[in-house]
Amino acid sequence: MMQDPTFWVAIALVVFIALIFKPAGRMASKGLDERAEKIKAELDEAERLRKEAQDLLAQYQRKQRDAAGEAQSIIDHAKQEAERMDREGRERLKASLARREKLAEDRIAMAEAQAIEQVRTRAVEVAITAASSVLASSLSADKADVLINDAVKQLPKNLN
Repeated sequence: MMQDPTFWVAIALVVFIALIFKPAGRMASKGLDERAEKIKAELDEAERLRKEAQDLLAQYQRKQRDAAGEAQSIIDHAKQEAERMDREGRERLKASLARREKLAEDRIAMAEAQAIEQVRTRAVEVAITAASSVLASSLSADKADVLINDAVKQLPKNLN
């Protein structure tokens, strides 16, 4: 069998395959290892990006909740301010109406006082005219002079 060329060709083929397979296996293994490392790096990067995206999403959700809370706070404050302004407006209106009513009552009282004074003045004038007519027709000149002098003397007392 050692002399058989087929045997030596078979041995040479086995040696040749062993010599080729060993470096080729190393190269294939190295290529696969590099590709596995590259895939692992891409997966790690994808995981990191996913975590970043989740963090950003959580951050934006917090900001949205905070903004919603702030908006509600602003709305509540605006409602309170509107109620306060309405209350103050009603109070000012009541005070203004009370002042106007008081002013109107004062004007009415003053007009009544003036009317009463005018009526008194007119009544005094009518009484004086009537009295002078009655006295002029029924009194003698001497009696009229005495009455006039008495009236002039009492005039300063009556004016106060």
